[in-house]
Amino acid sequence: MVVLHERGGEDSDMIEKLVAEATECDFKVALEKKRPKSWLKSVSAFANSIGGMLFFGVDDDKRIVGLDAAQDDAEYISRLIKDRITPLPHIELSAFKENGKDMLCLKVLPGRSTPYYYRADGIMEAYIRIGNESIVAPDHMLNELILKGTNRSFDAMLTDARKEDYSFTLLEATYLEKTGNHFAASDYLSFGLADKDGFLTNAGKLMADQYIVRNSRVFCTRWNGLDKGSIFDDALDDKEYEGNLISLLRNSSEFVRNNSKVRFVKEAQSRVDKPDYADRAVTEALVNALIHRDYILLGSEIHIDMFDDRLEIQSPGGMYDGRAIQDRDIHTIASARRNPVIADLFHRMKFMERRGSGLAKILSETAKLPGYDDRLKPEFFSTPSDFRVVLKNVNYSTMANTAQVTMQDTMQDTMQDNRMSKLVAFCAFPRSREEMQSYIGINNRDHFRKAFLKPLLESGRIQMTHPDKPNSRNQKYVAAEQTDHH
Repeated sequence: MVVLHERGGEDSDMIEKLVAEATECDFKVALEKKRPKSWLKSVSAFANSIGGMLFFGVDDDKRIVGLDAAQDDAEYISRLIKDRITPLPHIELSAFKENGKDMLCLKVLPGRSTPYYYRADGIMEAYIRIGNESIVAPDHMLNELILKGTNRSFDAMLTDARKEDYSFTLLEATYLEKTGNHFAASDYLSFGLADKDGFLTNAGKLMADQYIVRNSRVFCTRWNGLDKGSIFDDALDDKEYEGNLISLLRNSSEFVRNNSKVRFVKEAQSRVDKPDYADRAVTEALVNALIHRDYILLGSEIHIDMFDDRLEIQSPGGMYDGRAIQDRDIHTIASARRNPVIADLFHRMKFMERRGSGLAKILSETAKLPGYDDRLKPEFFSTPSDFRVVLKNVNYSTMANTAQVTMQDTMQDTMQDNRMSKLVAFCAFPRSREEMQSYIGINNRDHFRKAFLKPLLESGRIQMTHPDKPNSRNQKYVAAEQTDHH
């Protein structure tokens, strides 16, 4: 469906208002007719995710440069989408005029019949958004788009594994313990773990005692300090678990407890326990990782990384609706479940709260800890390929007041200064963020940005090569005294 609206006026904030309405957006100075794939792939990507807008006649700085033949361009856009995007996405095409200059706004709504393919020259490609780019969907994400478009989920799909060949002792015992009811033979069918002929679904395989879903793994590491290092030299504890989801939850929870401390403070009439982390918040985060992760991604696993000051839980697969969690209000997110069969079973066994409230529970339980303040608020991050929860150790600042930790902090500050000096020297020529991270051996992008990149920029020791476009994918960084190399 194409709707063409003519609007006029000289509202200088018009572009900003339109961009504010967009979940994602791309800007095109002109309509590429010789290379239509350059913008049609964005149409595919927007329809396959959370929608977005394309602006024609607008440059990357959001300035209207105008189109010479806006009406002809609008007709060309409509025709090309009908000819080369399949199935046909829901779009709205609007024309705007400002200061005598014409522009077009193509709004692509998120589609229900995914995947939406770009089709031309004998090829069919489905695109997704990664950052501000539209890229061909990797196989595992294409498979998920196919499932979503047919209203199916991975965990509900039937397999060729027969229930009679496996045991479910842990599932049945846990169900009895949690609910007080026996897990009847008919429950395997009614709960979606098997069909009437005894073939297991993927959810059934994930609940078997045996290890039969190769991606059903959790890697746990307690690191010495604030950063990842060598497993052999810098890991205080290291475990790998695999198999049944209930066992993964229990083993992971035990690993966190074994590598956490419960301190206490004396008050007038009592002693107050001060655990590093809220037990219920940890459980919610682990459950969230197990039931919402993407099991289609081969060779993937959940990672639990514990540091002196925080606990990070990272799972494969971003938000199911495609939007980044850091751009959302945690308290208003609607429930969208990647694996509804598993989620329903965990809810029955009281491992998780009602639908859609898990992340809010992590926030509220952490806020109850003695010594908590807003600086210790849990953080959530997601990309199209992974999801990460960061819980802060509420006792870390207290520990930092001891003489021993002060000494450690001094040593870490010295190491930090040394690494910063190395980075400045490394940036004698323009370097990308990835090159800088790799040079000093830091894997955590957010930690690198906060601990190194931001301080160096604010102190003026390094500069952006594109300061007017801080989020440009071509952004690099160069030592301030070397800017003449750029």
